[in-house]
This record gives sequence, C-alpha cells and structure tokens, in this order.
Amino acid sequence: MKNNKILSLIGLATKAGKTVSGEFSTEKSVKTGKGFLVLVADDASGNTKKKFQNMCTFYEVPIHFLSDKESLGRAMGKEYRACLAVQDENFAKAILKELERR
Repeated sequence: MKNNKILSLIGLATKAGKTVSGEFSTEKSVKTGKGFLVLVADDASGNTKKKFQNMCTFYEVPIHFLSDKESLGRAMGKEYRACLAVQDENFAKAILKELERR
C-alpha cells in the first residue's frame, strides 16, 4: 500500500521535530506561514475537513486527505490525530511526491 511510505515520511518528519498536530497547532502553523503541507484524516469530521480546506485555500497551502486518525497518530507516535502540518519544505515536497504517485 502506498500510504506506508507517506506514513513513514510523517514519522521521520515528526522525529526531526518538523510536524505539529492537533487542530489549534495546525491552524497556527498555516496562519503564521510555517506550514508547508496539511494532512487531514479521511475519517475526520466534515466540519474539520471544511475548515482546513477553506483555510488552506486562502493561505495557499497544499492540503491532502489520507488514511484515518489512528494511522496518522501511529505514524507520529501518538494517539489519534485528525490533522497535522509539516513545517519543513523538503519533507513536505517528499510527501507530496509520494501523494502524486498513488
């Protein structure tokens, strides 16, 4: 499955301290211009998806919906995570490249 590589990259970025997760931190990251990519779980609420879709469109930050809360959380070494922002341009590019392949 292609998600494995993406989740591995998320794990690496997290270990390097280049991700933030949770609604508040992700929103802050996008609005301050630190976030290069936003990932939202497919099973997040419709409200959450719409909120981040609109925000990312406004701030011109790429957004992708993938996997589920449990997988995103596990990739980060945490519990459930509905959303996260990648704060490193190179990690963001690598993840986007994998997303385009699938």
